[in-house]
Amino acid sequence: MPSAPDSITSSRLRDTFTKLSDANEAAFVAYLAAGHPNAEKTVEIVLALEEAGADVIELGIPFSDPLADGVVNQIAAEKALAAGTTTRGVLDMIRAIREKSEIPLVLFTYLNPVYTYGFEDFHRDAAAAGADGILCLDLPPDEAAKNVELAQSKGLSPIRLIAPTTPEERFEEVCATADGFIYYVSREGVTGVQESLAEGLDEQVAVLKKHTDVPVCVGFGISKPEQAAQVAKSADGVVVGSAIVRTVIDNADADNLAQIVHDFAKPLIDAAKSARA
Repeated sequence: MPSAPDSITSSRLRDTFTKLSDANEAAFVAYLAAGHPNAEKTVEIVLALEEAGADVIELGIPFSDPLADGVVNQIAAEKALAAGTTTRGVLDMIRAIREKSEIPLVLFTYLNPVYTYGFEDFHRDAAAAGADGILCLDLPPDEAAKNVELAQSKGLSPIRLIAPTTPEERFEEVCATADGFIYYVSREGVTGVQESLAEGLDEQVAVLKKHTDVPVCVGFGISKPEQAAQVAKSADGVVVGSAIVRTVIDNADADNLAQIVHDFAKPLIDAAKSARA
């Protein structure tokens, strides 16, 4: 069963998942579109989510062609780009967060912004800024292995995606290069709020966990406390993105935006945390 080498794993990610495992709690991973509505409010929202009990924050680097994202995250990315958000600007946000917080930060991105920045330079600068991991949605690990530059993490834990359509015989290949955690996509298609969870999710997670010691977090479509609780019973973590991003979009002009996001996320976080009690 493959497990990630300690020399790669971010200590913040490793320590967080170890602490939660010892407490028999699932992690709550919150996704935000970095730079929407602006850099300052992004930092405020991250701190508010940590206060609400979030364990890991995914910061989405805005990109003009987010092919894996549903309409909500697409809108947020467009607004962030229109506000002047750049890849370097996202790293500045991480530096600002690190002045006040040690919460693990994972960069959620497509390959184009990273490659445009310079693959090696991006990983070096992101790690130096205080990022802990990277989830590159359109870079399959077997493709990365064909290019030495793309295969090296340079200080960031490589988070890997596994989808419902991924055949079991491919699990070990993907898991062998995963670090920090594995993001299990709960359903086919793009990101977005769903009224119900996919059938057989618990069984799918159980099968995946037989192939790896790396924590497995489940996302795509989770928007209600009862959904978060259900996922938390079988997975090592619950990822909520579009529902939080929608809350930001709907209240972007509010002076107390960070508090609004805090209050929206708190019941989801509490449900995930208490699911195994």
